[in-house]
Amino acid sequence: MQPARDSARDSGGGSGRDSGRHARDSARPFAGTPSRPLAAALAAGTVLLDGGLACQLEAQGCDLSDALWSARLLADGPEQIEAAHTAYVRAGAQVLITASYQASFEGFGRRGTGRAEAAALFARSVELARRAAGSVERDVWVAASVGPYGAVTADGAEYRGRYGLSVRELERFHRPRIEALAAAGPDVLALETVPDTDEAEALLRVAGECGLPVWLSCTVADGQTRAGQPLEEAFGLVAGHDRVVAVGVNCCDPADADRAVRTAAEVTGKPVVVYPNSGERWDAGRRGWTGGATFDPGRVGAWQAAGARLVGGCCRVGPDTIAELAALLGASAANHAEGGTEDPEAG
Repeated sequence: MQPARDSARDSGGGSGRDSGRHARDSARPFAGTPSRPLAAALAAGTVLLDGGLACQLEAQGCDLSDALWSARLLADGPEQIEAAHTAYVRAGAQVLITASYQASFEGFGRRGTGRAEAAALFARSVELARRAAGSVERDVWVAASVGPYGAVTADGAEYRGRYGLSVRELERFHRPRIEALAAAGPDVLALETVPDTDEAEALLRVAGECGLPVWLSCTVADGQTRAGQPLEEAFGLVAGHDRVVAVGVNCCDPADADRAVRTAAEVTGKPVVVYPNSGERWDAGRRGWTGGATFDPGRVGAWQAAGARLVGGCCRVGPDTIAELAALLGASAANHAEGGTEDPEAG
């Protein structure tokens, strides 16, 4: 995920009446429910994630300079979120990650949003992704994004970890968010951009109470979590969590993803999820991205060979790159099915 915004320009919350209308809408039957669980799809082959939601929202002209980041648009511009999801579906994405990464009851409360209305906004994040999923006649899964505590503080702490909070305190923070998202009926909970093992442990404990499939995705650098712990320790936490359908990394440099995919597969034996950033660097002082993109869709073969089954992009990876990945995965699958010499498992 893109570094949390720390210049909170409050543009006002949506009205309670508007939230109520959307909450009623979300109770209606709608298309977009996949025909099989995500775990079954992962067992059958590689599944394509979307790219950076904020990347597409900014391309649509949205201002995300708010402490809630893209979650602000759940109240102020839900149609923009649905349009961004739809852009990824049309690019070939099979999993849509909701706009709830930086959402919290505390964050909504600071904007004057009551608890009931905030719960409706969490539900809306799932509804909007589900509507976009229903725009195509194929399976598209909805993953409810659960970002780290550091994302909600909006000061970049998600890239440091070590918040000074105990596992129990982190559980208390995450439980209301996870319960609100789970109640909205996503296909999977995406515990993502997790910077340290304490938070991974807390998230897994709380998510395990909800009865939904889960994936755990850490943010890493130089072969460690952002808090400096061995990847083996972080990935090993999923042992005994039967509802974890994938484990891996996101919001990292593409080069860091290569090693992490291998480690996740070796430590857990589970399908690996990988969705790195473009390779550009966020400069907090300049409030902008620097350097060039190094994300190469051609890496997907090596990721598959190492155990990746859920692949996509994070910050600064847009629909065009997801379309490239879709084409590569489609060609690889077709070649494999026809008995071609290029096995997708061989990289």
